[in-house]
Amino acid sequence: MEVAILTVGDEVLAGDTPNTNATWLAEQITAHGSTVVRILTVPDDRKLIADTLEEWRESFDAVVVTGGLGGTHDDVTADAIADTFGRQLVVEDAVREDVLETAAAYRDANPELVAEHDLDLDIDAWASLPEGSRAIINSEGLCPGCVLENVYAFPGVPAEMRALFEDVAHEFDGDIVSTTLFTPQPEGSMVEALAGVREQFAVRIGSYPDTGGKNRLKVSGAEADAVKGAVEWLQKRVTVDRVV
Repeated sequence: MEVAILTVGDEVLAGDTPNTNATWLAEQITAHGSTVVRILTVPDDRKLIADTLEEWRESFDAVVVTGGLGGTHDDVTADAIADTFGRQLVVEDAVREDVLETAAAYRDANPELVAEHDLDLDIDAWASLPEGSRAIINSEGLCPGCVLENVYAFPGVPAEMRALFEDVAHEFDGDIVSTTLFTPQPEGSMVEALAGVREQFAVRIGSYPDTGGKNRLKVSGAEADAVKGAVEWLQKRVTVDRVV
């Protein structure tokens, strides 16, 4: 399963907000056995988001979008998804009820703050999703996520994004397995060994510098036996401190 990740937000591009969502999503999707093949960040531009989704939904098995969902002026991701599929934005009763309950709970917990700022939420703006999409109720915040065909959309707040992803994480289960070897050897000394293991086994090898003077060798493949064989082959030719 090939997956593309699209993060949305002017604040991410400006460097005001670290793009931790993309890193976390890539890690989780990979752990579930699928392969992340694209990561892109775009501004809060409705047409650009829609154009990207139109291309990607045809090219990849799944597209994950995070950021730009909600009821503020720059939250245009739901509109862009609707544009991509030629749908209207609609409000389901169950989604509206959840948003109402969340807003009421916030008011009850923060009466002074609400009174001071006169918070008057447009509930429908926060609950709107593309027609025909499958809503993902937000247990950590206000705005729901959704799934429409192979496009998955989550809010950009990290805690909310992670909670919503967990609800659909099983849908990213794939066949790719991975094992990581930690070695004190410099990359330059392993060129021959890495070339040899690629010739011997149907696996992918990634070599990455790590903290504390260690390097990581990540062995990945669709067949567990091939990955196991490659790891054992490398252990005979490379100094390995730890295998994960």
